[in-house]
Amino acid sequence: MGVWAALNSSVPVALEDGTFVLGLASKDGELSGHLRMVQTKKLIETEVSKRVGTPVQARIIDGTTQADWERAKRKDAEGRRLQEIADSKARAEIASRSNWEGIYEQLSRKFAAMPNKSMPQSRAKFFIESVEMVAEARKVQANRDDLNERNFARCLERIAQYTEIPSGLVAKAVLEKTGEL
Repeated sequence: MGVWAALNSSVPVALEDGTFVLGLASKDGELSGHLRMVQTKKLIETEVSKRVGTPVQARIIDGTTQADWERAKRKDAEGRRLQEIADSKARAEIASRSNWEGIYEQLSRKFAAMPNKSMPQSRAKFFIESVEMVAEARKVQANRDDLNERNFARCLERIAQYTEIPSGLVAKAVLEKTGEL
């Protein structure tokens, strides 16, 4: 009964770019769920496709006018734009994290493989090599956003922890090596 009521209340709004737009007035908004059900939507697509002679996708919108359809398209475009921004940000985060995570892990492996860790000359050698490694990674980082800076700081803290040198001095050595100081 709900599907029939929804179909009877719906209004064809547009057939555009392979999309058949079916609208419901706001007073019938609770019926839209019936039209959005997979089997009902598929049936609508099949029947409309038969009649127009080409495959179509059904789109159910709130509203029954061309202006409502234009508003839905603008909303879709804004949603895609925001999703692209979020995807871009996520990709940048992953790239930044994976780069600094790799450096962080290299520092750990390098320290674990180091003989005579307790001797100051061994820690000094580790410090010099680590500063070089982190500085090289820093030079190729184009993005200096907050996440990138935090991951960079984690690497500096790791060097400071292993060498027992204050993290500010480690940061100074790296930044001098990169030319930032």
